[in-house]
Amino acid sequence: MGRRHKGRQLDGVFLLDKPPGVSSNGVLQYVKRLYGAAKAGHTGALDPLATGMLPLTFGEATKFSQFLLDADKRYQTTAKLGIRTDSSDADGKVIERQEVGEHVSETLIKELLIKHFSGEIEQVPSMFSALKYKGQPLYKLARKGETVEVKSRRVQILNIELLAYRPELGEIDLDVRCSKGTYIRSIVEDLGLMLGCGAHVTVLRRLESGPYKAAMMITIEQLDALAATIDDETEQQRNQRLDALMIPTYSPVEHLPKLSIDKVQQLLLFQGKPVELERSAQSLVRIHLSDDDQFLGIGEINEAGILRSKRLLSTS
Repeated sequence: MGRRHKGRQLDGVFLLDKPPGVSSNGVLQYVKRLYGAAKAGHTGALDPLATGMLPLTFGEATKFSQFLLDADKRYQTTAKLGIRTDSSDADGKVIERQEVGEHVSETLIKELLIKHFSGEIEQVPSMFSALKYKGQPLYKLARKGETVEVKSRRVQILNIELLAYRPELGEIDLDVRCSKGTYIRSIVEDLGLMLGCGAHVTVLRRLESGPYKAAMMITIEQLDALAATIDDETEQQRNQRLDALMIPTYSPVEHLPKLSIDKVQQLLLFQGKPVELERSAQSLVRIHLSDDDQFLGIGEINEAGILRSKRLLSTS
């Protein structure tokens, strides 16, 4: 029997605008306590320096976190030219300073971005990343002065755009749409080396993750204001106000084709039995109950038109 979590059974996704200077897990625990939730998780950590889109999944929504981990992302970043750090961001130690040569221009930067940072590229993750080596995050090893060989990985840069170049400050702003596992710090580090002056990230903000857009985010300050108890307000009323900020449990898989089934088919599915359908298009589907549109989970239809469950919501 699984361990029972203390707290409210709350299902859904909360789109947090993560503040700077705190860890993703730290802010997750803070929001979880505010909600008094039994179970919650985040879907891809942001560095303490980074801000922006951090989807938090609660209850049954945690079953679909992998879809958000695997989703494309969008970032905006500011890079400081002429200074390299050991972590490739402003939290690291300066390891090299160089003059930004007169050859560095908006035109050159754009040419390098198109030539070297578009489409499928190879990246070597930073030693200060959260990737694990023998169970240890690389950044923990790096902080102890240890280094290990980090294998390169292939990632997809869907779009990269130079938003601004401020030569008087030695700063550039980039907008990057990319696949999962892309390290913006590595892009900035590599670009700085190609420019011959080095560079590091000073600002990093995630604006989008999968289906979620920047306008949907809620800040800690907004959440705190809504969580503050009003005079004569019951705990139930407060919880209702907070719960209204949640978006549906199915939102991480909303991009999947929707399949409606009846109660007889639902019973078969929840008993682990296959369901024969009239359709035969092979696909992963989002399953809803036809009577009330209740989200039931996800399943897969094979080439013979047989539906089998992959991940279903709890029936308790």
